[in-house]
Amino acid sequence: MPESRAVERSIEPGNSAVCPVCGETVKFKARTQGRQVIANIYVNDVWDRVEHYHVECYSQADQPFGEPQ
Repeated sequence: MPESRAVERSIEPGNSAVCPVCGETVKFKARTQGRQVIANIYVNDVWDRVEHYHVECYSQADQPFGEPQ
């Protein structure tokens, strides 16, 4: 059965996702090479959505979808 999970990845140019914790855009910055956590969310064993978090925000939220891989 599929379950919600999270992975840590670099932030790619053109990303315009909004972090559900702080409400700020998870955006690419060439000089800092930022990282993000991407979570695939399943509800009742069916894929529902993807959420993008700043690494710090995901940690502050107590890693709601497990430790990022």
